[in-house]
Amino acid sequence: MAAKPKIAIVGPGRFGSALAVELRRAGYNIREIVSRPKRGSQQRGRELAKRMGSRAATTKSARLDADLIWFCVPDDEIATSARELAQSTPWKKKLAFHSSGALASDVLRDLGKRGALLASVHPMMTFVRGAIRSLQGVPFALEGDAAAVRMARRIVQDLGGKAFSTSKKNKAAYHAWGGFLSPLLVSLLIAGEQVAREAGLSASDARKNMQPIVRQTLANYVKLGPAGAFTGPIGRGDAATVRQHLRVLQKVPIAREVYVTLAWVALRHLPVRNRKELERLLRT
Repeated sequence: MAAKPKIAIVGPGRFGSALAVELRRAGYNIREIVSRPKRGSQQRGRELAKRMGSRAATTKSARLDADLIWFCVPDDEIATSARELAQSTPWKKKLAFHSSGALASDVLRDLGKRGALLASVHPMMTFVRGAIRSLQGVPFALEGDAAAVRMARRIVQDLGGKAFSTSKKNKAAYHAWGGFLSPLLVSLLIAGEQVAREAGLSASDARKNMQPIVRQTLANYVKLGPAGAFTGPIGRGDAATVRQHLRVLQKVPIAREVYVTLAWVALRHLPVRNRKELERLLRT
């Protein structure tokens, strides 16, 4: 296979669109953008295909005359999409990738039975509409057939990403880890917004004023590790202040639950003073 295989993208959503843009920037030929027959999906597919200088198709009209078919559809649609496209082209020696963080490459087994080489290629990054970003420096978790993984490593390198290996048995845990790093982090910040309201701030003011401390905390965590980045009354063992926090958080019960749970994580894994008194306080 050529060093830069011709690629078809199945699914012109947030990730599929970002991936197509970055692949083209890295010198790859995007042959086809394949969408669902639904009007909204077709419209996105046509718009992306026009940007890429490629052909727009649906799952019913796709030619799949590329070397690599990259499935960028939601997790629960990957196997269905693979079955729908199984008859569209000879699959022997073609590459079939998907980018689910939770599912292993064998969700494409219908194509593997027809001779395709399979891999899961998942970027540890968040993709939201209206914010297509570079994949430079983004880590990609790879798993699958050896030849497919070799090609995936080459492509990730061309994108400026950083490839690492995972295994089928570890995919669910890997994806749960990612959940903590972005969507659940947003949930934590929302809980913080609710507490900020009790302090007299609007949600927009809370978001504006939290940015410096959130950014610095993350920078400290990356540079100094968790122990070096950990500050505040729990680390100091200031039970009186923690008691005040718990009292005021009774007005925001769900945020109080989050606070208590994260405080227990700190007591188990971070250096804290006055540990026994804090434990008694959290139990009550």
